[in-house]
Amino acid sequence: MASSRKKSSSPSSLARVLNSREIFQGKVFRIVSQQVQEPDGVEVRRDIVEHPGSIVILALDDSARPPRVLLERQYRHAAAQRLWELPAGSLEPGENKLSAAKRELLEETGYTAASWKRALFFYVSPGFLSESMQVFLARGLRKGKAQPEEDERIAVRFFPLSQAVKMAVTGKILDAKTIAPLLWLERKLDRRQKGEISRRNKV
Repeated sequence: MASSRKKSSSPSSLARVLNSREIFQGKVFRIVSQQVQEPDGVEVRRDIVEHPGSIVILALDDSARPPRVLLERQYRHAAAQRLWELPAGSLEPGENKLSAAKRELLEETGYTAASWKRALFFYVSPGFLSESMQVFLARGLRKGKAQPEEDERIAVRFFPLSQAVKMAVTGKILDAKTIAPLLWLERKLDRRQKGEISRRNKV
């Protein structure tokens, strides 16, 4: 049965939680209903989906020309269709993000990477969902054997970055955690290329 409990504000929150009641506890997330006093003084009820966060892997094969990104395709029941996505997964509570990223890349695709770098960080839908996503840029890819979970049916494929970006802007990629990193990477590589051209012209 759901229970009510008094909570005071914590250092990580700008709002004061007056009471909190758990509505649902699932395998990956839970739902709480909270009465809060927000920083501007407004007192309001907020129903929040609490999630430990996720990691996303932007696996880049930059030995190819043009560079390629690794995408996977799987059925997503909430969207009622198969979607092209970047490899990703949920964190266990307290889990190291980089370790989780390495695990998910290997399990879902069979690839490992020699180089890892933090890229984007964002909230998925902060109006009601606490889930954040940390994107890692993975380079120096090495192929191995995938180790998917029992219920996962995943197809993987490399796409030239330009083609993947075109898929994102024309509606062939519908997954937000994939669209944002692809656009970020295109901009990052474009700036680097322009910088290299500028340096050559100064010589």
